[in-house]
Amino acid sequence: MTRTIAVIPAGGAGTRLWPRSRRSTPKHALPLGGGGRPLLRDAYERATAVADEVFILTEDGQREIIAGVLPEVDPAHMIMEPLARGTTNAYGLAALTLVERNPDAVMLTLPADHVVRGKAQVARAVRTAVSTAARTESIVAIGLKPTFPSTGLGYIHAPRRGPAGTYRVARFVEKPDLATARRFLKSGAYYWNLAWFSWLLPVFVEELERHAPLHMKGLRQVVEARNAGNLQAAAELYAKLPVEVVDRSVMEKTDRLLLVPAEFEWADIGNWAELAEQVRSDASGNSVEGESILIDTRNSVVLGDRRLIAAIGLEDLIIVDTEDALLVCPRSRAQDVKAVVDALRRAGKTQYL
Repeated sequence: MTRTIAVIPAGGAGTRLWPRSRRSTPKHALPLGGGGRPLLRDAYERATAVADEVFILTEDGQREIIAGVLPEVDPAHMIMEPLARGTTNAYGLAALTLVERNPDAVMLTLPADHVVRGKAQVARAVRTAVSTAARTESIVAIGLKPTFPSTGLGYIHAPRRGPAGTYRVARFVEKPDLATARRFLKSGAYYWNLAWFSWLLPVFVEELERHAPLHMKGLRQVVEARNAGNLQAAAELYAKLPVEVVDRSVMEKTDRLLLVPAEFEWADIGNWAELAEQVRSDASGNSVEGESILIDTRNSVVLGDRRLIAAIGLEDLIIVDTEDALLVCPRSRAQDVKAVVDALRRAGKTQYL
């Protein structure tokens, strides 16, 4: 029986969730799913339920953060990037690391920063993806039918049936405009891209060699330096690798891609407006955490930290208060919070990052 190895990518900081999500408290270390537990903890338990072995894929700078959330994970089950260099390099490093130990295993990617509900539905979709990847030597994506025309998510167009309940992928579409997203929703042949992938390790290595040869040449040098015990050389080599997301480098080019449709509840929570969907709203449509007094205030997101928030006559706003920073913006501009982080970085105000 083919061994399943789940890899949980746990990097990045979630810049659109500033000021709560920062380098020291990245998105996956925050309790954003409504259950009071870090997203990474939920992801780990989700992975252990469907895989024979679980690895955390992260960067050196987050080693202590990961250990704080998952103290039971030993160093041997952590795949460390010297620094973040995009998902092509991250997944490639993971695949080359694991294929040396388990050359016939299926690798399953389950990102650390998603909110997911429906254990039975998740297990069903993952088992189908893993068995299909092993049986057909394909790369298999798990996708969800969109429930609204999201402009903040990527889509997978899979119009034709494939083997055993799968669909053949025609193309990836990254974050469409509203009119296009509405057309995708109406079509019925488009699925949200969850970045949940499954592949036989040798198959993914082959596809990286075929479609991302520069990455693979550098990654093999990185692994060779690591195996020789020269971690400094490995880090220097890794820092020189070209940065690209795996969707563009491999998924958009491979002819071995299938999709498994799933039916569980899922949210990426890419910004504060999306988080509001996970927080119960009051009779006025306000999503509130912390202590507040709201007067004539409607459809707003009000998230406190250590002090009372009082609001009068507001509508469709986002207010996020922390110990050292306060964010206020229209709910419609939630995607633009990343611009604040960029501005802080340019101004050298790194204490707020």
